[in-house]
Amino acid sequence: MPDIEKDKIINALKEVYDMEIGFDIVSLGLIYKVDIDENNNVHILMTLTTPMCPLAGLIIENAKEKVKEIEQINDVDIELTFDPPWDPQMASEEVRNLLGI
Repeated sequence: MPDIEKDKIINALKEVYDMEIGFDIVSLGLIYKVDIDENNNVHILMTLTTPMCPLAGLIIENAKEKVKEIEQINDVDIELTFDPPWDPQMASEEVRNLLGI
């Protein structure tokens, strides 16, 4: 059951874009971990392309809103980490190709 929920969460997060780069946060490799507890609370561990990202607040709020739209999800907590720091190699192959990496 949780795997289905994780897929739903990942799909919702694919609708959240880093507007500076123009790709979604899942394809960029910014999502490190998604956990769902027994009360349908979601904890997301993610990073940003840079600690100085000017869109950090917007991206985090957008991600929370998208996940909260999923039926039966209660609370959404997003934890930011820069360990390990994001690297373009973390992005999907498609994004790396489009960025010329």
